Amino acid sequence: MVSEMTALPAPGDTVSKRVTFDAGSIARWAAEAGDMNPLHHDPAFAATTRFGGVIASGAHMVAMLMGFGATTVSAMGEAVGLEFTYRFQRAMPAGTEATLSYTFLSADPTPKLGGTVLSFEGRITDDAGKVYVTSTGKAVVFDPRPAV
Repeated sequence: MVSEMTALPAPGDTVSKRVTFDAGSIARWAAEAGDMNPLHHDPAFAATTRFGGVIASGAHMVAMLMGFGATTVSAMGEAVGLEFTYRFQRAMPAGTEATLSYTFLSADPTPKLGGTVLSFEGRITDDAGKVYVTSTGKAVVFDPRPAV
């Protein structure tokens, strides 16, 4: 497992980061995203639902995973995302300590874009191995510009 990457990855290289989805951050993220679903803000209401308590919004989970990916890829050079998909596997209860991770699948030089397109799979899991979100994505890391 690689915790920080500054060179282009090889297929199979993995990066990860630990995070906690606590009730306060869940409410803040949902409010910032404009998601006023009481499942993210109202502990009394959420306790009466099938979830038994406050759960993280999809926007929160995706933003955390996407932000970690952007930070990882941008450490390799000038980079931007190209495409991403996300699939929600289960609700994430407040207080969940989770691991955000990406596994790189390929690094393909792409002259048309002037860089290397990275393909990867991401996920959010907990210590018990429960998967909350899965993701696929592509980003381009641009070739360094020649010195002027």
